[in-house]
Amino acid sequence: MRILVCGDVMGRSGRIAVATHVPRLRHELSLDFVVVNGENAAAGFGITDKLCAELYAAGTDVITTGNHAWDRREIIPYIDGDKRLLRPLNLPPGAPGAGGGVFATADGRRVLVLNPMARLFMDAIDCPFAAVERELAAQPLGDVHAVIIDFHGEATSEKMAMGHFADGRASLVEGTHSHVPTADAQILPKGTAYQTDAGMCGDYDSVIGMQKEAAVKRFLTKMPGERLQTADG
Repeated sequence: MRILVCGDVMGRSGRIAVATHVPRLRHELSLDFVVVNGENAAAGFGITDKLCAELYAAGTDVITTGNHAWDRREIIPYIDGDKRLLRPLNLPPGAPGAGGGVFATADGRRVLVLNPMARLFMDAIDCPFAAVERELAAQPLGDVHAVIIDFHGEATSEKMAMGHFADGRASLVEGTHSHVPTADAQILPKGTAYQTDAGMCGDYDSVIGMQKEAAVKRFLTKMPGERLQTADG
């Protein structure tokens, strides 16, 4: 099975990259399944129903998110009706939407996608390891044809721990959130593919996808200043 995972889509330039390249890659690489992290698709903060439709039209099968899942409040009443849009798996009970699901490829194979969120330097939410354990026990690799875990987190140690925790039980564990790709793509000892962070789809002449001048000024002055805008190169 050939699977493409795209890191955080940053605003319009990231969406253009997905719209331009995912259809081509689906054809050239005979891709079976595409997962895109879309939590920054709406000008860097959240996602909307229209942007979900845009990413699906480009060939995305499942959209994952993270700590910016609820930045656009209109997504809250929408998410229950869109099973392909995931929010963090380990949110407390009662949160709308789902943090994982089993999805079919065009030829009928079943893919489990999980979207846990880390806790170190992140929001205080339920344990991501316990949440992943429950899902893997309910839908083990073998019952499904592939398992993809998009672990949205800040600390490389926590993401690496998740990789080893799921090694042999997932096809792929990859991290999102930092917007910077890590140079540690590897096959773990029990066969799971792993990368600490996939990086982003966006303008790399930036500060993690935001216009660099305003971002630098914030660090120089320690004042909030203007709202950060996504870089558009």
